Amino acid sequence: MKKRLMGLTAASCLLAALALPGYAQDYNFKAPSAGDFGTPTSDDTIYEWIDPNVDRSKNSALIPPGFGTPSSYLPNFGEFLTPNLAAGGPLNGGNLIPGTVGTATLPGTPGTNGGTGYPTVDYPTASGPVTAFTELTPDLYYSDGSLGTLKIPSIGLTVKVYEGTGSAPLLKGAGHFTGTTAWDGNYCLAGHNRGVRNDFGKIHTLRTGDTISLSTPLGTRTYSVTSVSKVGVTDTSMLEATADNCITLFTCVENQPAYRWCVRAVAG
Repeated sequence: MKKRLMGLTAASCLLAALALPGYAQDYNFKAPSAGDFGTPTSDDTIYEWIDPNVDRSKNSALIPPGFGTPSSYLPNFGEFLTPNLAAGGPLNGGNLIPGTVGTATLPGTPGTNGGTGYPTVDYPTASGPVTAFTELTPDLYYSDGSLGTLKIPSIGLTVKVYEGTGSAPLLKGAGHFTGTTAWDGNYCLAGHNRGVRNDFGKIHTLRTGDTISLSTPLGTRTYSVTSVSKVGVTDTSMLEATADNCITLFTCVENQPAYRWCVRAVAG
């Protein structure tokens, strides 16, 4: 009797529990803020803001200019990968070759170029005067891998020149900026001024009229210093090609990483 009573009690409790209404737990699914996800890429793209009629296919692809060249920091500069297919290419009706002609804006002194903060450099057009330039070819290397010898008598410097401005060539001597002329025009070099080498440690002491000589397989040329200046680390204007023959030297400024010493000398 007792067991039967307990069973009835348990059954009654179970029925009472089942008779109560069931409630799901209250979850709140809030949409994420607009900043959590990227904006759509299919509508209203940056290209539509600029010009929807510009060819951006592989036909107009550009080979980027060399590191350290005057146009290396600029967008839309370089040689066409397929000039015969590019709409603006020289072989398809275009008269501007990126990187060599047209108008370019290079980093420089703030406050110029109408307040944009950078000076404007006008490259010669295809029909205009050609800037002096000598391409670096294999026959312009000596057997030891150097390009020539730089001498500055007033500071007692004699150093060999190697291609490139990376750590490897600068460990051996002065480095020639890749993409700049190998003889005629603006011959550009960089060098260490302390540490493992001290080749250009005194170039900032040069005075107007001091001589610099450069010997290469194409001959020996003597230059006369015309300016010694401190320029910003992003200022590449002194790397630009020139119509006259000159040489430009760069080195760091001690404890001032935002600046470089720059020496310009012009052939007599």
